[in-house]
Amino acid sequence: MSTRTLPLLFINLGGEMLYILDQRLRAQNIPTDKAKKAIVTDWIEEDRRRVMNDIITTMFNKKFLEELFKPQELYSKKALRTVFDRLAHASIMRLNQASMDKLYDLMTMAFKYQVLLCPRPKDLLLVTFNHMDAIKDFVRDTSTILSQVDETFKQLIEMYTPLCGGEFQLIRQTLLIFFQDMHIRVSIFLKDKVQNSNGRFALLTSGPVPYGTHTPGLVRMFSCNGEEVKRIQFRDDGNYSAALREGSFDLFGDRVIKLGTNMYSVSRPVETHMSGTSKNSSQHTKVNTVPNPLAKEELNLLAKLMGGMEVQNPSNSDSGFRVNLFSTDEEEEDALTSRPEELSYEVINIQATKDKKANATLTKIMGEFSEPEEPASCSCSKGDDLLAMMDGL
Repeated sequence: MSTRTLPLLFINLGGEMLYILDQRLRAQNIPTDKAKKAIVTDWIEEDRRRVMNDIITTMFNKKFLEELFKPQELYSKKALRTVFDRLAHASIMRLNQASMDKLYDLMTMAFKYQVLLCPRPKDLLLVTFNHMDAIKDFVRDTSTILSQVDETFKQLIEMYTPLCGGEFQLIRQTLLIFFQDMHIRVSIFLKDKVQNSNGRFALLTSGPVPYGTHTPGLVRMFSCNGEEVKRIQFRDDGNYSAALREGSFDLFGDRVIKLGTNMYSVSRPVETHMSGTSKNSSQHTKVNTVPNPLAKEELNLLAKLMGGMEVQNPSNSDSGFRVNLFSTDEEEEDALTSRPEELSYEVINIQATKDKKANATLTKIMGEFSEPEEPASCSCSKGDDLLAMMDGL
């Protein structure tokens, strides 16, 4: 597995999350009792910008990204889901469990589709740049946040543009391994006939070929001296076209490919359909069937040592307004009760403090813990530094 995959995975999933939240915040009517000092439409726009700015500020926090850009293996699915759960609640917006599950489903399936459709592995960087361009557009009126995004953009260019095609292929394979068991049906993909009823994507055998390659249909034969001696035409089953030009890998420029752009920019429903209701369905993601028995105890001890501060209930209406990714509250409740257990995530919140004595005790005790046999199956073994850092942002 590639140790350079995590930043691309995080930024692309984060970009998809911002697309969905922006569309939903524009579409959802805020209760009238929230607008006491301003016109409702003005309050909605002001609040939407605040939510987007808060999430992007947290997402591109300098210390947070320093930890993220360190060479490392991907976090487990549960650990990564926990990161985005905290990121989504970094503002006054609140999502209940069903809406958060649905948001994460949409994010992962959208980026999986983009990875599958990339003409060549290096184009993953162009997909990332499309997301970055859109994020910059969200905060174009806030110079301080825009500078944070630009700094990350430059870091991506510096780190990834020198990589060879083989390294990008390894990154792509790492992403495909991460997504391989996720087959969640999404209404947009189903309506566009790019996803089958079982949740698997249908890839077309037509369209533009990768930049720098020839369209199929010609076999050329060469002599031992390297001279072309014969050509044979054959009939292919697809309708291929040559790529006109390569996308720009600079801070500004035409990316050419459209993968990674906002597919919710036009009025389309944001909804998902689960690929089955059976809890034993093979279509669902299987995560940690034999968990480490000490995992929860270790996390609880960490929470106590790192301050033991009481975490606010995200569903508290006083802490912000709630966003529903379903058409009605009834649909949201039904989705929560019918969701298979293996697709749900229980999050243990840890709030870090600056208590040096507690941190020293924590360091001593953590040295006594043995390494779990299967780190990928336990969300506490990978990403704890990142999650604890998010609590302090």
